[in-house]
Amino acid sequence: MYVIAGLGNPGKQYENTKHNIGFTAIDYLADKHGIDINKIKFKGLYGEGKIAGEKVILLKPQTYMNLSGESIREIMNFYKLPPENLFVIYDDVDLEMGKIRIRKKGSAGSHNGMKSIIYQLANHDFPRFRVGIDSERKGDLARYVLGGFSKDNVELIEKAIVNVAEAIEYALKFDIDSAMNIYNKNSKKEKKIDE
Repeated sequence: MYVIAGLGNPGKQYENTKHNIGFTAIDYLADKHGIDINKIKFKGLYGEGKIAGEKVILLKPQTYMNLSGESIREIMNFYKLPPENLFVIYDDVDLEMGKIRIRKKGSAGSHNGMKSIIYQLANHDFPRFRVGIDSERKGDLARYVLGGFSKDNVELIEKAIVNVAEAIEYALKFDIDSAMNIYNKNSKKEKKIDE
C-alpha cells in the first residue's frame, strides 16, 4: 500500500492557487482512477483505491500547509508503512513553471509543508514529486504562492498535473528510479540545487 499525499490549504479561497498544486494533482488522480476522496480521518480528506495494480490512499491534509506533517504522520503510523511508500506532491518555487522533478529523498528546501513532514516523520527518505511554479517571481513569497496562475501559465500547469500523475503511475508500476529516469529528463535544470 502507498500513501500519495498532495499538499495544499483547505478552503475555497485557496483553490487553484500555486500553493495548492498538490491538492489539484490528487483530485486529478482521483478522477482518473475513480477514487472518491470522501473520508475524513488522520486530520485529512482521503480515499482508497488502486492505481497501476497497487492499493493506494490519496490524501489531502486539512491542517493547512505548515502542519501537513501531522496528517501524514498519523496515516503512516496507522498503516505502519515505511517512508518509501509515501509519495508527496507539492509546488516548488525553485523549479521553472510547469516542470516536474522527482526525488527519492532529500531536504525540504524552502517549503514549509515539506519541513513539517520531515519533522513529523523524523525522516526525509521518501519520494517527492515537485511541480515548478516559479515564473520570474517578484516580491513577497507568501503572496506569490497563494496567488493564482496567469492565463499564460494555466496550460503549462495543466500539462504538469497530467505529467506528475503519469510519473506516479509509472513509479507504482515499475519503481521510483525508472520514473526519475524518464520524467526528470523532460525537465530543464533547476535554478538551485537543494541536495
